[in-house]
Amino acid sequence: MTETEGKTALLLLGCPQVPVQTSVAIHLCDQLRERGIAPVIAGTGSARKLIEVADPKRRYIGEVVDLDDCIDAIAEKQRDFDYAYVFIHNDGGVSYAGTLSAISRARLVGIVYGEHADETAALITFPCEVVATKATHNPMPIVVKLGRVLP
Repeated sequence: MTETEGKTALLLLGCPQVPVQTSVAIHLCDQLRERGIAPVIAGTGSARKLIEVADPKRRYIGEVVDLDDCIDAIAEKQRDFDYAYVFIHNDGGVSYAGTLSAISRARLVGIVYGEHADETAALITFPCEVVATKATHNPMPIVVKLGRVLP
């Protein structure tokens, strides 16, 4: 048994405005599963639908839940995770990551992407590992950087 076996990871997905979010999330689920970590995706309605349509048999993704319900459960100490990956492409994503930093014990990674990735990453002023790249359509820059912070 490895040190990551049986652990859980939250993938928090906001508005899927930037195309790379869905493919990177599915890729991350695959990488986590290979390490024995159960991925849980919390997202907006449209983010969840894109994920579920892309992986209908759930070969990569695991549980998929409403973003706000998940945050509420963590805040109320009904649920928590070992790892949390927050997909960030605007200040709203930074706010969600900041909230998780305050209410969760998870090792927090902010995945910052999009045209304004550098400016958005600069808004993160709380404890959080940051993976930032200006990727919008090509997921590979994020995938490469993300590989460096996986457990």
